[in-house]
Amino acid sequence: MKFYLHKLGCPKNDVDADYISARLIDEGHLPVASPDDAESIIVNTCGFILPAKEESINEILRLGQLKKQGTLQRLYATGCLTQRYGDEMLDGMPELDGAFGHGALDSIATAVTNKTISRKTVRIESRKLGYLSWRDRYISDGFPYSYLKISDGCDRACAYCAIPLMRGKFRSRPLDSLLREAEFLARNGKRELILVSQEATMYGYGLPDNMNVIKMLQELEKIDELKWIRLMYLYPAALSEDLIDYLLEDNKTLPYFDLPLQHISDSVLTAMRRRVDRDRIERLIERIRSKTGRATLRTTFIVGFPGETDADFAELVDFTQQIGFDRMGVFPYSPEEGTPAEQMSGQVPEEIKTERMDTLMTIQREIAFAKNVELVGRRIEVLIDSVSDDGHAVARSRGDCPDIDQEVHVQGGELAVGQLRVVHIDSADGYDLSATTVST
Repeated sequence: MKFYLHKLGCPKNDVDADYISARLIDEGHLPVASPDDAESIIVNTCGFILPAKEESINEILRLGQLKKQGTLQRLYATGCLTQRYGDEMLDGMPELDGAFGHGALDSIATAVTNKTISRKTVRIESRKLGYLSWRDRYISDGFPYSYLKISDGCDRACAYCAIPLMRGKFRSRPLDSLLREAEFLARNGKRELILVSQEATMYGYGLPDNMNVIKMLQELEKIDELKWIRLMYLYPAALSEDLIDYLLEDNKTLPYFDLPLQHISDSVLTAMRRRVDRDRIERLIERIRSKTGRATLRTTFIVGFPGETDADFAELVDFTQQIGFDRMGVFPYSPEEGTPAEQMSGQVPEEIKTERMDTLMTIQREIAFAKNVELVGRRIEVLIDSVSDDGHAVARSRGDCPDIDQEVHVQGGELAVGQLRVVHIDSADGYDLSATTVST
């Protein structure tokens, strides 16, 4: 049967989707590039915040129309939203032929293969999930990078976050499984691995031999074909000086610090249950920036959290201007069912959330543009992600993660996907950098 897997949400969800595709291919089914050509469609949903939930539902409804006007015979949903609300989705969406929670790879394969349809929700308790012990993965793109999941679940219980309700308790992925998949990806042309999880700093918990994140990175760096390793989501309260120092050394693991601070006001951080205060955050940043020019510092903030006052937000504004983050994202608080913050007093009106988000992003845009102007005339190393027929290449620097950070547009020389090239930055226009290759 021809199938199409529709990816929604974060890179961790994308990795899950690749596992599902591999399982279906192993069953004898054929992946297609367009939903219009599919006989079965699996929508890998996101349930993190309200806009993501709405997008997942709207995509299911949109794709369901292909049953009336295309070749589509069956439509299934999986992922975070179905893990929590699978029964409700089947009750309210007749378009769906089944709903599957995380890790139900065999059940999805059986449903697609069987001629009969059984509309039901299949869930596996998070503590029993075995799909972190990698068996196979489908590579659906020609990019020289890939996301690699190193753990799943979270124990931190931040007041605003529903991830533990969908992903369960924190579980480190066994090192041998992780290395096998990394070697597979490297053999298939991936030169950069982006390590994703709910929290990277806790990696090793529950594993033998005193495994930890630094030991894991050292093992990955032994894979010859890999050139860059990017470690995402460093939980501030658990970020050690040893890990900071390791990332600042001359390793394959890049000095890219993805540090989601969420706020800087101590009162808001306490209400969020972030287990860190401003003093600790400032000391972390000071150490990260102890080696001039090496680190890229990325963060995210939540504005409009219940109880956030004008004074709290003003403190966040001053802090953003003071630190000058290299990369930054800002999100309005979204109340999630079943989280402590949903029931908190002092809920902030939506228009104020939007205003605060716009204010912070305007400040950050000016900081980012100024940093780009400073790069003009310099030489930097980039990884070539794609090359068009006319020789124009899209690349990224060490300080840029795919999808969330900026790109470098490169001309000159024989450019090919997966190359590491030294380029001269010719100009900066906002978030866009233009460059030419340097002969070596």
